[in-house]
Amino acid sequence: MELSRQKARKKVMERFDFLRTCALARELCYLIRSNLAVLDPEDVHRACLFISKLCQEAGCVEPAELCAKAAEAVLNDENEFLRLCSQSCKLCGQHARRPRREAGREERERTTYVA
Repeated sequence: MELSRQKARKKVMERFDFLRTCALARELCYLIRSNLAVLDPEDVHRACLFISKLCQEAGCVEPAELCAKAAEAVLNDENEFLRLCSQSCKLCGQHARRPRREAGREERERTTYVA
């Protein structure tokens, strides 16, 4: 019984951490990108730096670095900002999907049915 509770706790806490970092970062990123026309560059800069910190905390170093570079670029060059932001978003999606699929496969492969 205790092992089941520990596994359930681990899953809940992993989900909590994912929502607190990755999911929040993606939602904020989408909010910023879909409202670029009404935001000042300083607003975008501040938001992107915060999003970058969330990504860094989640362990997604490369997307976080690109996001931080995009935050700096938005103040000077909009095209460079859009390019860096796009790259960061693509990497973010790749990083977020990879661990889940691999973990799910490993669990299924290890599980043995006993009648």
